[in-house]
Amino acid sequence: MIDYNNRQFVTIRQAKKGEVSSKTYFSYKQEGPILTATYSGGDILKGNMVGMVDENGSIQMTYSHINQDHEIRGGKCTAVPHILPDGRLQLTETWTPSGEESRQEVIAVEEVSEMIYTPQIIFN
Repeated sequence: MIDYNNRQFVTIRQAKKGEVSSKTYFSYKQEGPILTATYSGGDILKGNMVGMVDENGSIQMTYSHINQDHEIRGGKCTAVPHILPDGRLQLTETWTPSGEESRQEVIAVEEVSEMIYTPQIIFN
Protein backbone atom coordinates (compact mmCIF):
# COMPACT_ATOMS: atom_id res chain seq x y z
CA MET A 1 0.00 0.00 0.00
CA ILE A 2 1.24 3.49 -0.84
CA ASP A 3 1.43 5.91 2.08
CA TYR A 4 -0.15 9.22 1.06
CA ASN A 5 0.22 10.87 4.47
CA ASN A 6 1.49 14.46 4.27
CA ARG A 7 1.86 14.39 0.48
CA GLN A 8 1.00 17.48 -1.57
CA PHE A 9 -0.26 17.42 -5.16
CA VAL A 10 -0.91 19.95 -7.92
CA THR A 11 -3.10 19.47 -10.99
CA ILE A 12 -1.07 18.92 -14.17
CA ARG A 13 -3.92 17.88 -16.52
CA GLN A 14 -7.40 19.27 -16.15
CA ALA A 15 -10.79 18.33 -17.57
CA LYS A 16 -12.27 20.55 -20.28
CA LYS A 17 -15.43 21.36 -18.29
CA GLY A 18 -14.24 20.77 -14.72
CA GLU A 19 -13.53 23.25 -11.94
CA VAL A 20 -10.18 21.70 -10.97
CA SER A 21 -7.32 23.54 -12.70
CA SER A 22 -3.54 23.97 -12.58
CA LYS A 23 -4.17 26.40 -9.70
CA THR A 24 -5.78 23.66 -7.57
CA TYR A 25 -3.57 22.16 -4.86
CA PHE A 26 -4.30 19.08 -2.74
CA SER A 27 -2.98 18.10 0.71
CA TYR A 28 -3.41 14.42 1.67
CA LYS A 29 -3.53 12.73 5.09
CA GLN A 30 -3.74 9.00 5.72
CA GLU A 31 -4.34 6.76 8.73
CA GLY A 32 -4.21 3.08 7.80
CA PRO A 33 -6.35 2.66 4.68
CA ILE A 34 -8.40 5.83 5.40
CA LEU A 35 -7.45 8.87 3.34
CA THR A 36 -8.58 12.47 3.76
CA ALA A 37 -7.61 15.49 1.70
CA THR A 38 -8.24 19.19 1.46
CA TYR A 39 -7.98 21.18 -1.74
CA SER A 40 -8.43 24.72 -3.01
CA GLY A 41 -7.32 27.13 -5.69
CA GLY A 42 -8.54 28.35 -9.05
CA ASP A 43 -12.33 28.06 -9.24
CA ILE A 44 -12.48 26.13 -5.95
CA LEU A 45 -12.65 28.04 -2.67
CA LYS A 46 -12.49 24.99 -0.38
CA GLY A 47 -12.81 21.25 -0.89
CA ASN A 48 -12.61 18.02 1.10
CA MET A 49 -12.18 14.36 0.18
CA VAL A 50 -12.51 11.16 2.19
CA GLY A 51 -11.85 7.66 0.95
CA MET A 52 -10.12 4.31 1.15
CA VAL A 53 -6.72 3.25 -0.20
CA ASP A 54 -6.44 -0.34 -1.45
CA GLU A 55 -3.36 -2.59 -1.35
CA ASN A 56 -2.27 -1.37 -4.82
CA GLY A 57 -2.45 2.29 -3.76
CA SER A 58 -5.61 3.06 -5.75
CA ILE A 59 -8.09 5.33 -4.00
CA GLN A 60 -11.90 5.30 -3.95
CA MET A 61 -13.18 8.56 -2.46
CA THR A 62 -15.96 11.09 -2.32
CA TYR A 63 -15.43 14.81 -2.75
CA SER A 64 -17.27 18.01 -1.98
CA HIS A 65 -16.29 21.61 -2.58
CA ILE A 66 -17.53 25.17 -2.82
CA ASN A 67 -16.71 27.03 -6.01
CA GLN A 68 -16.20 30.75 -6.72
CA ASP A 69 -19.95 31.11 -7.32
CA HIS A 70 -20.58 29.69 -3.81
CA GLU A 71 -22.16 26.56 -5.27
CA ILE A 72 -21.70 23.25 -3.48
CA ARG A 73 -20.44 20.46 -5.74
CA GLY A 74 -19.78 16.82 -4.92
CA GLY A 75 -19.35 13.34 -6.27
CA LYS A 76 -17.06 10.34 -6.42
CA CYS A 77 -13.45 10.04 -7.50
CA THR A 78 -11.22 7.08 -8.35
CA ALA A 79 -7.45 7.65 -8.36
CA VAL A 80 -4.82 5.31 -9.84
CA PRO A 81 -1.19 5.93 -8.81
CA HIS A 82 1.87 5.94 -11.06
CA ILE A 83 5.39 6.21 -9.66
CA LEU A 84 7.50 8.69 -11.62
CA PRO A 85 11.20 8.00 -12.38
CA ASP A 86 12.24 10.41 -9.59
CA GLY A 87 10.06 8.56 -7.03
CA ARG A 88 7.25 11.11 -6.84
CA LEU A 89 3.65 10.07 -7.39
CA GLN A 90 1.29 10.98 -10.19
CA LEU A 91 -2.41 10.15 -9.84
CA THR A 92 -4.83 9.73 -12.72
CA GLU A 93 -8.19 10.68 -11.23
CA THR A 94 -11.66 10.09 -12.65
CA TRP A 95 -14.21 12.47 -11.11
CA THR A 96 -17.92 11.67 -11.41
CA PRO A 97 -20.21 14.52 -10.30
CA SER A 98 -23.30 13.56 -8.26
CA GLY A 99 -26.41 13.48 -10.38
CA GLU A 100 -24.32 13.37 -13.55
CA GLU A 101 -23.08 9.78 -13.46
CA SER A 102 -22.80 9.67 -17.26
CA ARG A 103 -20.29 12.56 -17.18
CA GLN A 104 -16.78 11.74 -16.04
CA GLU A 105 -13.85 14.12 -15.85
CA VAL A 106 -10.31 12.75 -15.99
CA ILE A 107 -7.49 14.80 -14.51
CA ALA A 108 -3.93 14.13 -13.37
CA VAL A 109 -2.25 15.43 -10.25
CA GLU A 110 1.45 15.22 -9.49
CA GLU A 111 3.26 15.23 -6.17
CA VAL A 112 5.20 18.36 -5.27
CA SER A 113 7.87 18.46 -2.59
CA GLU A 114 6.47 21.62 -1.06
CA MET A 115 3.54 23.91 -1.59
CA ILE A 116 4.79 26.42 -4.11
CA TYR A 117 1.48 28.25 -4.13
CA THR A 118 -0.65 29.17 -1.14
CA PRO A 119 -4.26 29.48 -2.30
CA GLN A 120 -6.00 32.68 -1.30
CA ILE A 121 -9.56 32.11 -0.11
CA ILE A 122 -11.67 35.21 -0.55
CA PHE A 123 -15.29 35.36 0.53
CA ASN A 124 -17.43 38.17 -0.88
